[in-house]
Amino acid sequence: MHDASVPHDLVLDSVPLTGTPWPTIDPFLFCVHHDDAYPASNGRFGPAASLHGRDLGADFAGVDGWRMYHGLEVPGFPQHPHRGFETVTYVRRGVIDHADSLGAAARFGAGDTQWLTAGRGIVHSEMFPLFHDDAPNPLELFQIWLNLPAESKLADPYFAMLWARDVPLLVERDDHDRAARVTLVAGAVDGHEPPPRPPPNSWASRPDAEVAIWHLDLERGASWTLPAARHDGIARVLYLYEGAARVGAVDVDAPTGVIVRADAPAPVAAGERGAQLLVLQGRPIGEPVAQYGPFVMNEQREIAEAVDDYRRTGFGGWPWPSDDPVHARDRGRFARHVDGHEDDVAPAPASR
Repeated sequence: MHDASVPHDLVLDSVPLTGTPWPTIDPFLFCVHHDDAYPASNGRFGPAASLHGRDLGADFAGVDGWRMYHGLEVPGFPQHPHRGFETVTYVRRGVIDHADSLGAAARFGAGDTQWLTAGRGIVHSEMFPLFHDDAPNPLELFQIWLNLPAESKLADPYFAMLWARDVPLLVERDDHDRAARVTLVAGAVDGHEPPPRPPPNSWASRPDAEVAIWHLDLERGASWTLPAARHDGIARVLYLYEGAARVGAVDVDAPTGVIVRADAPAPVAAGERGAQLLVLQGRPIGEPVAQYGPFVMNEQREIAEAVDDYRRTGFGGWPWPSDDPVHARDRGRFARHVDGHEDDVAPAPASR
């Protein structure tokens, strides 16, 4: 029987997630799911495997289930610039070492999120050190680019960490003890709101924008209903990247992106294989987008200005001894903020 609270046209559209990055809608610019089955470490944070035949410097092919990306010895992304938007990096497994032109640094891992407002310009590196010499080093993360409105595109850069210990995890179990686990990276649900709040110039800092980033992990047969948005005009996309699910009255198999109405509850029920989904939601900014690689502005002349500014200033320069810095092996999960204060969260990963 159809639930009268769920509209027949709940699902507005769907698209196969066949490439990288996944397609997004305003206010989001980019979403990529990195899932790499890295082998054991060579003791120098790189893979204990031959790199012969890989396109080092631009290794995205996924040979043997993993990629070096732009890294030459350690996988990852050596220093590169951004302007005009934000990066939100949510890690499910593995470790990321961050360094930037503000002098901020971090090592963060499973369950942690880094939120970086590029604003008028920042340079950062994101390296994926492999710690375990005697076991595989799997890495799984989502990186999301959230646009900034014109008035905030040249705001001061801002670095923030959301540690796993502070990120709400909702667990709902049905009569058969099947669990639906919902991780709230951004956006409140039933009074649960992730601390700290998004950076001050973020589109997500505006209550009426209702930006949400939720991860759903549904066991076989488990279900959860996304609440209706509080405001009109909110866009909502569900990325089903593993398993199968019924969204409203529509059956969906991974990998598929599903655009749903946000003004009504959206029930999601996992199939026989369970389901893993990422939910992105927010009010569209509704402004022109001009993009050139890591620069996102409103007009092409602003892109030219961004390129010129970066060539002249380096967005503040690079205060690190290499383009691909990796932190000390004995350093645990931590963050050193721009003002110098540090968070020490956990010991370093140990060999197994």
